Amino acid sequence: MKAPLISVMIGAYNAEGYLVEAIESVFAQTYRHLELIVVDDGSTDSTADVARSFGDRLIFVPQANAGNGAARNRALQEASGDAFAFLDADDRFTPEKLDLQVTELDHVPDVDMVFGYVREFVSPELTEAERARVRAPASQAMPWTAPNLMLIRRPSFERVGRFEETVKVGVTVDWYARALEQALRGAMIPHVVLERRLHLSNNGIRERASRHQYLHVIKQSLDRRREQASRVGEPPAPPAV
Repeated sequence: MKAPLISVMIGAYNAEGYLVEAIESVFAQTYRHLELIVVDDGSTDSTADVARSFGDRLIFVPQANAGNGAARNRALQEASGDAFAFLDADDRFTPEKLDLQVTELDHVPDVDMVFGYVREFVSPELTEAERARVRAPASQAMPWTAPNLMLIRRPSFERVGRFEETVKVGVTVDWYARALEQALRGAMIPHVVLERRLHLSNNGIRERASRHQYLHVIKQSLDRRREQASRVGEPPAPPAV
């Protein structure tokens, strides 16, 4: 059988210091049949120049600043793959991520999406004073059902739909909640597939003022579940968090 084409998508905003590592982690994959799409979400630093330096090895798309959800959605417009993977511009894939997840999808045909474990690290360029402002990384790798650890079949993603663009935080929580509402089946492989960088510009730190939007996302999920339950006469399931 022909190996499926995987579209890997990176949305980047002011990520000049980290984007090279993210891109190189994609090109270092042991699974080779992939395309990489990088969307610059209106950065004011040299993020665009970093992406362009890779030439035609990737698809580069600039856009006005519109947020992480909009950047991912713009990348989706360019994606021609049979399966989708997402990566934040400050994180890194482990070399066998896609290989391991493609194998799982091949072996379990009724699984829609495959996740894995994440290992956190403090970005090495931080000073001691800056490190004190960043939370300590988790002591061990942990399973995580976030889209940036996921490989998902294209038709399965399309059942759920695009990422939310009206919130600055909670984009991935909202998408995963909708995936559960669509009864997508997920699998967790016991391997580290993502290295998550902790630094002073993580989205949760940068968008502190918007953290209340998490509650909005959770409330929307609960409201949808209540509506769905009312149609079938069952109590609503708790929202995904």
